[in-house]
Amino acid sequence: MKVLRFLVIALFMTAVAAAQEEKPDKRDDYLNEPDTITLPTVGLEEVVIDMTKYKEDAESRKQFAILQRRVYKVYPYAKSTAANLTALNAGMAKLKSNRDKKKYFKIVEDYLDNQFKPQLKKLSRKDGQILVKLIFRQTGSSTFDLIKEYKSGWKAFWSNSTAKLFDINLKTKYEPMVVNEDYLIETILVRAFKSGRLSRQDAPFTIDYQKISDYWVNKLGKKSPGQD
Repeated sequence: MKVLRFLVIALFMTAVAAAQEEKPDKRDDYLNEPDTITLPTVGLEEVVIDMTKYKEDAESRKQFAILQRRVYKVYPYAKSTAANLTALNAGMAKLKSNRDKKKYFKIVEDYLDNQFKPQLKKLSRKDGQILVKLIFRQTGSSTFDLIKEYKSGWKAFWSNSTAKLFDINLKTKYEPMVVNEDYLIETILVRAFKSGRLSRQDAPFTIDYQKISDYWVNKLGKKSPGQD
């Protein structure tokens, strides 16, 4: 399943370049640019922020806004990954000979290489971390497990070890009921789907947002990030 290889390679290349810079990663400059897309106002759910990480209201709104822009940027890539995997599986299922399958792989490989790698190389390390989580959300598997399944266990181990050097863990799952940042990401997605900012693609597993939200409300108390 070579589509995953491009995502991983792109993340590595981005992480290496970012790690070599003494100054903040310039790939994050887009976070300081004005958001030029305006959409109608919609009703928003309350969301809870872990106050051990976000101590002050002003800072919490700032951090939530930064996370929101990262999600806006990388979600389409995770969505494309899931769509490409589905299409690739469907295409391979129609082929019988290994020769035809190899030719099909080559066509898909060249297309994805030209189409996505230049864009993915522009992601920062933190963008890459969010992308790995969203790949899990959209495919139901960690990037590590996908590589292990379609390449080899050794390849998966090597890839994860290399990524860890640059703060990208390919084994990372998407767990909004467990990880507060994942809950915030899900909140951003729910809002973006309702407003039309992002196009919804259903996850391969059930995500009960109300149940998740209730859990964090009970655990940490109510807080609405990004709002006065």
